[in-house]
Amino acid sequence: MSNIRAVRGMHDILPDETPHWQLLEQTVSRVLSGYGYGEIRLPVVEKTELFSRSIGEVTDIVEREMYSFEDRNGDSLTLRPEGTAGCVRAAIQQGLLSVPQRLWYMGPMFRYERPQKGRQRQFQQVGAEAFGIAGPEMEAEHLVLCARLWRELGLAQNVELQLNSLGNAEARRNYRDALVGYLESHLEALDEDSQRRLLTNPLRILDSKVADTRQILDEAPLMADFLDDESRADFDRLCKLLDAAGVPFVVNNRLVRGLDYYNKTVYEWVTERLGAQGTICGGGRYDGLVEQLGGKSTPAVGFAMGMERLVLMLQDSGSAATTGVGSTDVYAVAVGEAANRTALATVEAVRDALPQLTIVQHTGGGSFKSQLKRADKSGATVALIWGEDEVSSQSVTLKFLRDGSAQGDKSGQKTVPVEQLESTLQAAFAD
Repeated sequence: MSNIRAVRGMHDILPDETPHWQLLEQTVSRVLSGYGYGEIRLPVVEKTELFSRSIGEVTDIVEREMYSFEDRNGDSLTLRPEGTAGCVRAAIQQGLLSVPQRLWYMGPMFRYERPQKGRQRQFQQVGAEAFGIAGPEMEAEHLVLCARLWRELGLAQNVELQLNSLGNAEARRNYRDALVGYLESHLEALDEDSQRRLLTNPLRILDSKVADTRQILDEAPLMADFLDDESRADFDRLCKLLDAAGVPFVVNNRLVRGLDYYNKTVYEWVTERLGAQGTICGGGRYDGLVEQLGGKSTPAVGFAMGMERLVLMLQDSGSAATTGVGSTDVYAVAVGEAANRTALATVEAVRDALPQLTIVQHTGGGSFKSQLKRADKSGATVALIWGEDEVSSQSVTLKFLRDGSAQGDKSGQKTVPVEQLESTLQAAFAD
């Protein structure tokens, strides 16, 4: 009988990878909390209508990428492909929008697309949304926040901020008409996917990676020439705010987002470290979405970042910041029933006194030699050893396993009374 394997595009995250995930999760939580954002935890499954109404029925996500199904009541449900729509739904349903709100969330999203480096069918995403705050100062806060996050992760030198404005609804309609007119005159030269999008979502053609299509786009009309006065003024103010905050950026007149709800400012943080999947974070303003989903007209702006791509960058950078996250500091070894009982009780007391240490207690028996091999393989700095002699003398032997950590005799070990164990370990890990 063949083994059951994971669904294509849905990956296990193994213990040697999780330290990078933990570092990212902890840093994201700390930075967002520091800007006054409260965490909201959202359902993985929502009504399909939520996404067709918000993302847009003719987008690639809704047309081709959503995991949708009927439940036993015949209702159409969908594994969430992104987080903003669910966050807006929750904010309306739970009555959160009577005052300005800053919210953030983290968790899995699902899209049926071709798996590749940094892009999976189940992927982890962090998102932040701010409701009830108009004006480009809110976009500036999000971008300054992201810039801080990159610095704290050690990735600031590897990312670039790209900005654009999509204008208001009328500006986008006028631009759409001009773009369609231009592209129809080059219809036969467009790739097949762009020909399809020309009838459904022509602005997405600006995102094409096909070389021949991109060459055609070089002469296409620019969104900037169609902007309404308010959007142009807001974009100019945002650029000045970023200059004042020392956040570098470039204006990308071809930048669009794959979701229909955006208006005015859109942006992406991109990198060259991940090949074709170079966008690590994207967002913008979506002032009409709350009303579109049944709430009162509310200004809103948000962003989302793909955690797999950030983890790949952390792994590639070899960030020293992951040292100690998920690693073993101390490995406890004991042979014999009495030694095991003594070790268990003593190790628990050490955990109470020194919670910063990661301590693994050997289980499953075995000789001193085999247990010490396991201790060394764990990467621990110190092995704690209990045998008959230690039990009878109420002591414990410390064996220092790593170069530069030896503090005992020539063999790198020493025996101390149990009451001195905590202070001895504290001194050993003082640096």
